[in-house]
Amino acid sequence: QVTLVESGGGLVQPGGSLRLSCVASGFTLDTYAVGWFRQAPGKERAGVSCISSAPLNPYYADSVKGRFTISRDDAKNTVYLQMNNLKPEDTAVYYCAAEGSRNCSGSYYGDYRLLEVWGQGTLVTVSS
Repeated sequence: QVTLVESGGGLVQPGGSLRLSCVASGFTLDTYAVGWFRQAPGKERAGVSCISSAPLNPYYADSVKGRFTISRDDAKNTVYLQMNNLKPEDTAVYYCAAEGSRNCSGSYYGDYRLLEVWGQGTLVTVSS
């Protein structure tokens, strides 16, 4: 069975940090780009970041540039999202998804038809 499982979400105060993990099973991530998305209550799902397969070209939404860092460890079949200086507006369910290719077209253009495997999501709450 092909799955992605996110973890690392939780409650954090504004200005705090969290690291999300996305672990693949049933397939290897090394030839696929992987994106992170989020959906806040009452809002549509939106792309946050994506990392392509070699060469590694990260993409970040303007709202998280300078605060979030995406990375991948293909030996562990895992993609990470380091989130620093979190703000209340970052509160959302965060999902990872594997693109159907090495590049981040689906994440960059918001074309979700290009995302082939989705995780179940992990909740991030930023509140004092």
